[in-house]
Amino acid sequence: MTLSEPHSVPHSVAGKAPESLSVIIPLLNEADGLDALSARLAEVLDTTGCDWDVLFVDDGSTDGTLRGLKVLSTKDPRFSAISLSRNFGKERAIAAGLHYVQGDAAIIMDGDLQHPPKIILDFLARWREGFDIVYGQRMARDTEGPIRRGMAHGFYAFFRVLSQTPIPKDSGDFRLLNRKAIDAMNQLGERERFNKGLFSWIGFRTTAVPYQVAERSKGRAKWRTDKLMKLASDGITSFSNVPLRVSSVLGFLISISALTYALYFLVWTLAFGADLPGFPSLIISIMLLSGVQLLSLGVIGEYLGRVYEEVKGRPLYLVAEEVGRIKPPRLIGQRFAGRQDAGHDLPRDPG
Repeated sequence: MTLSEPHSVPHSVAGKAPESLSVIIPLLNEADGLDALSARLAEVLDTTGCDWDVLFVDDGSTDGTLRGLKVLSTKDPRFSAISLSRNFGKERAIAAGLHYVQGDAAIIMDGDLQHPPKIILDFLARWREGFDIVYGQRMARDTEGPIRRGMAHGFYAFFRVLSQTPIPKDSGDFRLLNRKAIDAMNQLGERERFNKGLFSWIGFRTTAVPYQVAERSKGRAKWRTDKLMKLASDGITSFSNVPLRVSSVLGFLISISALTYALYFLVWTLAFGADLPGFPSLIISIMLLSGVQLLSLGVIGEYLGRVYEEVKGRPLYLVAEEVGRIKPPRLIGQRFAGRQDAGHDLPRDPG
């Protein structure tokens, strides 16, 4: 299958079972768009030549999303869902989906149809060429306002400077991971997750597929500015300790400046005698040093807070309900307490 023939069914190999493909879709209050989403997905996935299934992760929706997922699963058992006990956030919802999927490859996408389902065919084409991870790269950010576009560009530039784990520009969660990459992601147990960085950190053969972001089919965007700022903070603190070093560098520079200033006054006093103390310079010095100290304490607090969250050892998420044909999670060397079902022999999290 080539990119110029996106709707062609791939050739099959005699005696070889068809590939299995899972689609992970985290949802938060997307009840109105379920019918359109499932219809477009089924239309595209039926042309792939794969045995496919779709796993929805209901991340604590408060509308009729879970009820709609139950109806959808009854009509077509290839659609299934897990419902988390509360809203744990998109990053953890994706982690839950990766724990549960059983396919040879998994595609992560949003449930608002801004990630066009037809791009799945391009992902599969690149996967069959031998790539382990295929990510969607936005061609433009026309669906966002100028402030959010500026914040996104600024974050990517800032992250490239601070982190040794590069993130491809304008990449997101819309991507394909093969089984090797899925198992690698499932070994990562940190709770303050930044999936864009984790996808890059695990490595493997990776390539991009450009796509144009579509308009939302229904509802409103769930990512407020404050949530985006927290996600950016999580990303920087998870993949860089440069802010901690900046505090040390600032302290060193201020100490050198203070010593130089003291030597200057010593020479001035010996040469010309004592001068009247300057009130403005005293106040400025106090405010500057206080500001630097508070900034340094704040940076240390950010890192300490993340250490505190990690050492508590709580599970990433809790599953309240499973809908449709759900198999036990496939886990590789990781503590897990998301599914407290006595019928499955899963390791318990001591926290």
